Amino acid sequence: MKIGLVVNPVAGLGGAVGLKGTDGCDTVAEALRRGAVAQSGLRARRAIARLAARVPGAVVTVVPGPLGADWVAGLDLQVTIAPMPTPTGTAQDTRDAVMALQGCDLLVFAGGDGTARDVAAALAGRAGLLGIPCGVKMHSGVFAISPEAAGAALADLVTDPVGLRWDNTAEIMDIDEDILRAGRLVPRLYGLARVPRLRSHMQAAKGGPRQDAAAALTGAAADIARRMQPGTLYLIGPGTSAGAVAQAAGHRPTLLGTDALLDGGLLARDARSEDLERLAHGRRVQIILGVTGRQGFLLGRGNQTISDRLIAQAGRDGLIVLATAEKLDALAQPMLWVDTGDPALDVRLSGFVQVHTGLRQRRMMRIGAAA
Repeated sequence: MKIGLVVNPVAGLGGAVGLKGTDGCDTVAEALRRGAVAQSGLRARRAIARLAARVPGAVVTVVPGPLGADWVAGLDLQVTIAPMPTPTGTAQDTRDAVMALQGCDLLVFAGGDGTARDVAAALAGRAGLLGIPCGVKMHSGVFAISPEAAGAALADLVTDPVGLRWDNTAEIMDIDEDILRAGRLVPRLYGLARVPRLRSHMQAAKGGPRQDAAAALTGAAADIARRMQPGTLYLIGPGTSAGAVAQAAGHRPTLLGTDALLDGGLLARDARSEDLERLAHGRRVQIILGVTGRQGFLLGRGNQTISDRLIAQAGRDGLIVLATAEKLDALAQPMLWVDTGDPALDVRLSGFVQVHTGLRQRRMMRIGAAA
């Protein structure tokens, strides 16, 4: 099993600062201006460190610098560095890196949906894909559920390549970020990719709620809005499910941003992490979340503006989850997943949570750490 690794150094950069993604050089520059801190390389290292711990001396091929080699330095691996053209700071770097790694059986990449598109286009179906989730938007079906899950999957593949089965129908999905920032969610299928069949480690491609579930969602949202407590800061996460609570409270929600409500009033719309943390200081915090269709993620997919510090402040008891029964029934696995970026926090959040499925209707679901 010949493994190649490519890291998109700016993947997910815009998440915590409210940019909905980081496609394009102008967006990267704006994210940095807002104080964004790159995370994709660190998440890639977490994945590859898990591989090195499970299979010391595993062979991995990378490209130079922050696109690969920087993140495997010092790990117990046999590393080969393949030359590539001088980086330009654009999406072309990802495509050039993939071309430099031709001949690998499995191309592992750290990024989001935009990176998946670039990698798949450069590979043209010649090798398998495995994504380390690092982006803001991760609708595609090529991602592991966490960096640690990606590393564990790699270890399984290295130790038993003969037993590996492949799925050639994993969807590469993406959303036009400019349209998204204008308030419309327009996902598009860009193609199909070849991924290893590793059900316990892989997330599904994102799906949506059934249209006839609208009444149940409205009822659940109204129930939550009526129960809001004075003096508590409510953070309304991205998505139509969580946004229904803001609507029930009389406000227009942000489609894929985070809003803050206190005592019935809207304190912030589409807020950044630092703004939310300032508002949360000295207050009780509750976080209202929807569930990503089929995947089952609560945290770590599109809601990076809700920082690990805010999540820790709220705790598991401070998570208010709503989803229709149809959406829960359609999950690829009967679990809700958290991938906050802090593995220890993910473990603390693990356990059971009540999911609001309709007016005065709830279902118990287990939260699992995506590791």
